[in-house]
Amino acid sequence: MRLARHVPNLLSALRLLAAPFAAWLILNDHDTAALLVFAACAASDGLDGWIARHWGVTSDFGAWLDPAADKLLMLLCFTALCAIGATPLWLLGLVVMRDASIAVGWLLVKMLGLPLSTRPLLIGKISTVVQLLYVLVLLLLLAFNLEAPRLSEGGAWICAVFTLLSGLAYAVTALRTAFGGRRVA
Repeated sequence: MRLARHVPNLLSALRLLAAPFAAWLILNDHDTAALLVFAACAASDGLDGWIARHWGVTSDFGAWLDPAADKLLMLLCFTALCAIGATPLWLLGLVVMRDASIAVGWLLVKMLGLPLSTRPLLIGKISTVVQLLYVLVLLLLLAFNLEAPRLSEGGAWICAVFTLLSGLAYAVTALRTAFGGRRVA
């Protein structure tokens, strides 16, 4: 059981280390390897959370490390996919803007000493899953040398909608926290 308490953080740390490698693989036309690394990272994201909850080995460090690994993986893979022309620049900008806004909002709330729940919102989790699936689909298309412009474009728009909804939900939560539960315009 002692070893089990470290497994979720170890999986998150490995995902954090694998993120730059996945992006490098994408940029260097190693599409099948990129798909395998990304799929392993996506699986480890679900596995570390399940292990932590199932065995009751959650930690404050893990609550920070897991989303940091997710964000780095998504940021680097979206950037690499944009660089090779597989995903549109506007979607990369939206994903980066949403994550940067959440980070800045979190810092402001902490600096002001306001109470803040570190639990992710359901829409945030759904947005992460949609982003993971979008990148996975793009990597599948690349790995099998398939062209599906409608699928790619439709996936980009679905990803954008969930990214926007998630960003708005976090903004509303931050405003409610900042204004002490008072109704915001």
